[in-house]
Amino acid sequence: MIEFRSLADDHPDLAHSPLLRAALLTLRYAQDHGPIALTKTKAFKRVFVHWAVENFDWPGKSAAEMFRYSKVINEYEFPPLEVLHYLLIALRFGRHFKGEFRLTKRGAALAEEPARLFAELIPFFVLKIDHAFYVRFEERPFGKWDVWMNVINVEADHGVSEQELFAAFYGKEDAGWREVNVFASSVLRPLEWAGLLAQTREERQGKQTYHVFKTPLWRSALKLDTDSMLKPILVQ
Repeated sequence: MIEFRSLADDHPDLAHSPLLRAALLTLRYAQDHGPIALTKTKAFKRVFVHWAVENFDWPGKSAAEMFRYSKVINEYEFPPLEVLHYLLIALRFGRHFKGEFRLTKRGAALAEEPARLFAELIPFFVLKIDHAFYVRFEERPFGKWDVWMNVINVEADHGVSEQELFAAFYGKEDAGWREVNVFASSVLRPLEWAGLLAQTREERQGKQTYHVFKTPLWRSALKLDTDSMLKPILVQ
């Protein structure tokens, strides 16, 4: 079982969620500046994409990094915005009308209620959408969210490498990079975008190892069956 706890609007752990931050910024931008212009294919126009890249402060996709090779960026070249756009329409926080993205009454209300926005946006994003549609792999890892999250709850409690976590699920300690990346892209990345997991990178002898940790938001927002198995974190 996966249960998301209710949080207060001013709960400090909400700041760990890049997707929530991006959603709030987009909804409030539409409130302050009016409807956002769309291309003929109903993507956000480059003016807003540029603004989003500069303001989302997305982990691993800083404005300096994004603009290093091109000063012109389309929505599809900034995947967090492309996914967020889909979510805002799917959840009816906004709508397309006459070549513009416009807030609905629901979206306007949620722009002022971060905790409620988190409660409606994040469970839908993590649990309901097919994450394979926006990653570079067509394959999908075997499993379901109830199992993934309850096992990650224990295995990543004090940090774990992607390879070790993959082995905990599938018993392959020597799995190839593609298998691990399919798992990471479809399971770990959504949890990172939601702000529930964080990732660090370590390089040793020319080889990169990725480690996964639960964020404070994981502990604040989630109630899982395996919570009773967790060992307390000792503070020295």
